[in-house]
Amino acid sequence: MSASEGRSGRTGERAPLLSDANQRRLRQVGTPSSLQLQYSSSGEEMAKSSDGLRCRRTMSWNDSTANAPEEIGTTHFLSAKYESLDYDDAENWLYLKEERRVGLEVKKIMRIHLARWFVMFLIGILTAMVAAAIDILISLLAGWKYRVVSTYISMNIDGANAVKPFLVWLAIDTFFVLIAAVLVVFGEPVAAGSGIPQIKCYLNGVKVPHVVRFKTLLCKMFGVIFAVSGGLSVGKEGPMIHSGSVIAAGVSQGRSTTFRQDCKLFKYFRTDHEKRDFVSGGAAAGVAAAFGAPVGGVLFALEEGASFWNQSLTWRIFFASMISTFTLNVLLSFWHQEPWNLSNPGLINFGQFEGVMYLSYEIPVFLLMGVFGGLTGALFNAVNYRLSIFRLKYVYSRAVCVMEALIVASVTVTLSFLCIYLSDDCKPIVSNMKNSLQMFCHDGEYSASASLFFNTPEESVKSLFHTAPGTYGIDTLGIFCAVYFLLACWTYGLSVPSGLFLPSLLAGAAWGRLIGTGMHDAFPQATLSTPGIYAFFGAAAQLGGIVRMTISLTVILMEATGNINLGLPLMLIMVLAKWVGDIFNHGLYDIHIELQSVPLLNWDPPPLSTNIHAMEVMAHPVTTFNVIERVGRILEVLKDTKSNHNGFPVVDPYVPDSMTFGVFRGTILRSQLIVLLKNKAFSVWPSGNDPGVSLDIEQFRDDYPRYPDIRKVHITELEKDCMIDLRQFMNPSPYTVSKKASLPRIFRLFRALGLRHLVVIDDANRVIGIVTRKDLARYRFWSKSGKIGIRELSISN
Repeated sequence: MSASEGRSGRTGERAPLLSDANQRRLRQVGTPSSLQLQYSSSGEEMAKSSDGLRCRRTMSWNDSTANAPEEIGTTHFLSAKYESLDYDDAENWLYLKEERRVGLEVKKIMRIHLARWFVMFLIGILTAMVAAAIDILISLLAGWKYRVVSTYISMNIDGANAVKPFLVWLAIDTFFVLIAAVLVVFGEPVAAGSGIPQIKCYLNGVKVPHVVRFKTLLCKMFGVIFAVSGGLSVGKEGPMIHSGSVIAAGVSQGRSTTFRQDCKLFKYFRTDHEKRDFVSGGAAAGVAAAFGAPVGGVLFALEEGASFWNQSLTWRIFFASMISTFTLNVLLSFWHQEPWNLSNPGLINFGQFEGVMYLSYEIPVFLLMGVFGGLTGALFNAVNYRLSIFRLKYVYSRAVCVMEALIVASVTVTLSFLCIYLSDDCKPIVSNMKNSLQMFCHDGEYSASASLFFNTPEESVKSLFHTAPGTYGIDTLGIFCAVYFLLACWTYGLSVPSGLFLPSLLAGAAWGRLIGTGMHDAFPQATLSTPGIYAFFGAAAQLGGIVRMTISLTVILMEATGNINLGLPLMLIMVLAKWVGDIFNHGLYDIHIELQSVPLLNWDPPPLSTNIHAMEVMAHPVTTFNVIERVGRILEVLKDTKSNHNGFPVVDPYVPDSMTFGVFRGTILRSQLIVLLKNKAFSVWPSGNDPGVSLDIEQFRDDYPRYPDIRKVHITELEKDCMIDLRQFMNPSPYTVSKKASLPRIFRLFRALGLRHLVVIDDANRVIGIVTRKDLARYRFWSKSGKIGIRELSISN
């Protein structure tokens, strides 16, 4: 949705209508001034109508304070740069014509149905292949780094020259991180981070530029390989969700706009509605590949991603997740030289817990860990929020973004080396220990700190879960927990691909094992579960306190451990961590979405908003077209950069006055008008028998999703006087609402159906306004110090 989807052409005006009666309804809710409708007012205008005097509130779209440095990073604005996706199909004459043609061919209906399943199959296969490539390359690069650093450390075992191995470690990690940062900063900036906030916005109906392009996939894939190998506190699991979504978006379209190659496949799926469903499957396949959790992938796509759902889609998404898990399992079995030994279902497998799972009297301790996870998660989010604001204000040039990533990499290596060098926690070497370092310990011993700081994050997590009691001392766990928590908080938000799942799990596992070790030391005679079980619940509490997911995260962790006995305390911990964290702030993904000022629509409308009606929400005045419109006027409206409309009501006749704009007949989109002008579907005076208007729906799909720029469509002066009959191409039966409809009713209709525009009509079916995503998203519920109400956000360019 652009700066003024379906709005008037007047820049700087935001004009819903507010009657005197509705002004009186904006009364106190609970406490004085609790219902605050805040807007940037540039004056009030009074318009006369049959309903009496109405006050038209205006909001500046180019408010100078919106772009001031002190406003950067606030959550009181919505960005006008984001467009919406058209999830509602236009049931125009061309659409109905194709439906009738397809309906007569049973085989074609079956081919379309089977094609959906085949595309999901391809999504699962390709997502697993990308996951396997990422895992193998990380293991090769990390293994090479460990061998090189270990060689230099063994050459200086007495500690006389510890600077040389430190410099080697520092050089390797900073070089790897430099590659990751360059790929993102100079390649595709949207590849930074985990990508989950961007995919969540896309599935919610917001068009995020470049989020599902092939170039983004390449930068994401190779960027996360070098970021993880470079020792940053990041994971590869989160970026897999973004990668799966990009794969789904590309495969389902049967062509690549990046390489300008069209395979002429799956043309029927070239709509936002179909593409959204496949992207949901790609996100679920990414989760399944990351954790070996196909059911968790489906629930993740439902809970955190998809805004629109149906039963048949659930089956197809589950199918894609299962294919992804199975394919990755097979590929990794060959890589590990154990063909068809299907014991590697995901990139990270926590392994089976042995011994006593937990005892009933330990559940209260686990619940307290859930509370602590909510508190530490809220602290993590608060600190990262401040860091993100700092980055928005000062870290925006390309060179500075790369430099920040190198600084974080250098600090990470320095702190890790110092913790290993200064620690005195030598332990006897046990069998099957990967990447253990002797460091400055005696022969036959290894450094416990090195096994945490120097291992890959996956191995460190499994070590905390499954090593024997006494492996890690309280001092080692405490230092590692504090250092890694701060490094993870600092790292998330850098200009590198970075997953949040694994750093959160590792930080929580550290303090969870610390609590478990303390319990064993405090009650040596009691029968308790192993410190690894405490580490597992601590990891879950920390992750739940940061991302605030419940159902999907519980199932993902259960599938990753293969133990349903842990389900009850795990569920309770997740719920408590979310409840406690929500007292202080939102989940980290939601915080980053708000920082980008994305007009995201939540699951439910804001409370206490029933007294807000359509006439207060809608944009007014509205640009409309006649059913038979002059080409010159269409071209003029589309080229108007001040308004940049994306949807237009079609009326007959067009007789504008101070309140209404003609009798409503349908809606037509900017993209449709551009295709009509491009194909010159006009004539001197159009009629049903005019061959100049013969277009097929395939011509609209061929230009999807990158429609031509209107400035590149050549129209002669003579052609500007021609006419277009819009009745064949407009949607004659779009959704509309009465001017008296309440905000919750409009919100539910808009979100449930995935609408982009909702026309407001009066009792005589005349257009009086239009509602878009930003008109609804700008109403936010707030509560503070016992006061509650509705805040109206400003919209900034």
